[in-house]
Amino acid sequence: MNFSIENLPYGVFSTAVSAPRIGVAFEDDVLDLALLEIEGLLDTHNLFNQPALNAFMGAGREVWTAVRRRLQTLLSEDMPRLRQLHALIPQAQVTMHLPAHIGDYTDFYASRQHATNVGTMFRGAENALPPNWLHLPIGYHGRASSVVISGTPLRRPHGQLKPSPDAPPIFAPSQQLDFELEVGAFIGLGNELGTPIPIAEAQAHIFGLVLLNDWSARDIQRWEYAPLGPFLGKSIGTTISPWVVTLDALEPWRMAGPAQVDPVPLPYLQSTRPWAYDIPLEVHLNGHLISRTNFNQLYWNVAQQLAHHTSNGCNLRPGDLLGSGTISGDTPDSLGSLLEITWGGTRPLTLPDGSQRTFLQDGDTLTLTGGAQGVGFGEARGQILPALESA
Repeated sequence: MNFSIENLPYGVFSTAVSAPRIGVAFEDDVLDLALLEIEGLLDTHNLFNQPALNAFMGAGREVWTAVRRRLQTLLSEDMPRLRQLHALIPQAQVTMHLPAHIGDYTDFYASRQHATNVGTMFRGAENALPPNWLHLPIGYHGRASSVVISGTPLRRPHGQLKPSPDAPPIFAPSQQLDFELEVGAFIGLGNELGTPIPIAEAQAHIFGLVLLNDWSARDIQRWEYAPLGPFLGKSIGTTISPWVVTLDALEPWRMAGPAQVDPVPLPYLQSTRPWAYDIPLEVHLNGHLISRTNFNQLYWNVAQQLAHHTSNGCNLRPGDLLGSGTISGDTPDSLGSLLEITWGGTRPLTLPDGSQRTFLQDGDTLTLTGGAQGVGFGEARGQILPALESA
C-alpha cells in the first residue's frame, strides 16, 4: 500500500465498537487522530472526532502542514506512547467510509490522448478535438450522491438505448458498461460566491488527491448526451479510494506537464510552477493488469481545472470533488477506458484466462491502483452486479 511516514493520507474509519472518525494510514495500521486529539497530543480542537474531513479540509494549509509535521514527529519519536494508548489499529480491523461529505462533484475531460481517441471514434480524426478543447478545461457537473467508497458494488443500470440508427430507442440494461481511470482532487479551503481563485493560489485550496473511477454506460451516454452532455449514463456511480493523499506528501513527485504552446492558454490559466505529478497508475480487471499509465499525462492540470471552475465566480466548498477526466497515454497498453482499449468494442480484449471483453460483464471486478515510491493511494475497487429484473 506504500503508506510510509512520508505519506500519511487521511481517511474516515470505524471499528466494531466505534463510530466513524478520522485517522491516517501508516504502514499496516490506522492512527486514530480523534484519540490523539482527546489525549492532547495534537494542537487542534474537535477537528478529528468527526465522521468526515470537511472541517479539517476547511481549516487551511497552515493547519494541514502543522498537523502533518506533528504526526511525523509522533510516529518517529513516541511510538511506545502511541502503542500504550492503542492509537494504532490494524487496517484489517477497520471499515473505511467516504472521506468527506461531498457537496458537489465536477468531472473534467482533460487528457488529450483520451479526448483524441474518443473524438476520432465518434467524429473522425479530422474533428477529433472540439474547437474549444485546447483553450479551456472542459467539464460537467456530476452527481455527488452517487460517489461511493472503494468496495461498493455497482448495479448494471437500465436506460434508453438506440441499438440501431434506423430503429426507435428502447429501455433496457446497458450493454456497454465501462470504467474511467481518473484521479480526484478534494477541495480544502473554499471561496466566496463571485470571487474566483487565481491559479497562483491553487496550492492553498487543494487538500489532496484520491483515485477515481467514473463508471460510464456508453450506450446510454451516446444516445442522451446531445445537446447538453453527460447525464444518466454517468450518474450510475463514481468510485473513489478511501485515503486522501495530501499535496505535501506528493511534493517530491511534482513535475512539468505536457507542453501547452499551440495555443498558449489565456493568462488566467498560466502558472509559474509545475502542476503535474509523477504518479504511476494501473487498472486491473478480475485481477489481471489491463492498463498502465501516469497522472503526468493529463493535459489540463488540477490547478488549471480549479482556476477555470471558479473563473466565473462559482463558489467551491470544503469537500467538493473534482475528477480529472479519463487519463490515457500514447500507447495501446496505457489507455484509461475499455472504450479505447477495445476501440468501441471492435477489438475485443483477451484476458489471460482466455475470456474476452468489449465492455464490462456482470461479476467483473475493476480495480484502480496507484502511487509513487513510498506514497501509495490504496485502491478504488468495484464489482458489477446484474441489472434489476425490472426497472
